Amino acid sequence: MNEQLKGLGVAIVTPFLNDKQIDFDGLGRLIEYLITNGVDYIVSLGTTGETPVISDKERYAILDYTKEKVAERIPIVAGFGGNDTAHVIQALQDYNMDGIAAILSVAPYYNKPNQEGLYQHYAAISKSCPVPIILYNVPSRTGCNIAAETTLRLANDFENIIAIKEASGDMSQFMSILKDCPDDFLFISGDDNLAYSMINLGGHGVISVLGNAYPAEMSELIHLSLDGKFEEARQMHFRLLNMMRLIFKDGNPAGIKAILKLLGICEDAVRLPLAKVNEEVFDEISQEVERLKKLVVG
Repeated sequence: MNEQLKGLGVAIVTPFLNDKQIDFDGLGRLIEYLITNGVDYIVSLGTTGETPVISDKERYAILDYTKEKVAERIPIVAGFGGNDTAHVIQALQDYNMDGIAAILSVAPYYNKPNQEGLYQHYAAISKSCPVPIILYNVPSRTGCNIAAETTLRLANDFENIIAIKEASGDMSQFMSILKDCPDDFLFISGDDNLAYSMINLGGHGVISVLGNAYPAEMSELIHLSLDGKFEEARQMHFRLLNMMRLIFKDGNPAGIKAILKLLGICEDAVRLPLAKVNEEVFDEISQEVERLKKLVVG
């Protein structure tokens, strides 16, 4: 079992200044905030990190800075995925993977490969990747679903494919994977609002968006669940549930960046074609931030 990747992983945002340049100071503040508040690992350059609008040069600079700032205190998972298999493999060869615990590799998007194409895509990456691989299934974004049978085939055929981040929302698919996956294969929720339920079924944690802003609370929720303290975990789940929904109401990562702005960690700037949340949603998020503050104080 890959114990270091159990628990709470946080898919960190890429902070931008108002001129849309990367805010490395803001990234540093975020990393310290997460480590101080007990996250188990961070995921850099996932969907929440706005990877579609980040160049390869910027990607490597972000990873270099993140490795320096983390200083081996917690594991780092790096996003290396795409819809061009050869480009993904080249990127893996171009970057020094020292200090990277694993990669998170999203299913190819737009191309809409069949299941054999998905299998061959990950098989090729597996043969070229020097670190373990976490599959990332998010069909609402990619336009294709990694079927349970394909996940299980990959898990059994390649030792370095160690986990899946599942964000299909299909509980039947979750159960099919959990029922038949290898004992050392990690099943990680890709949705904050389903993490509690998925751990109940035998999952191993979450790669969280909300954890950017509420790392201590999300860590408590996940670790209570993993420890079998489901009633206490259920209470925390429902305490956070409204915010889990609000941060996606007008787009991710615009929603979570709105909270980070309110917390003074970084600006809420995003790069086009994304836009900040509208004023109504920002007000709702602000009110929920205040409500959660009162609950913590209480």
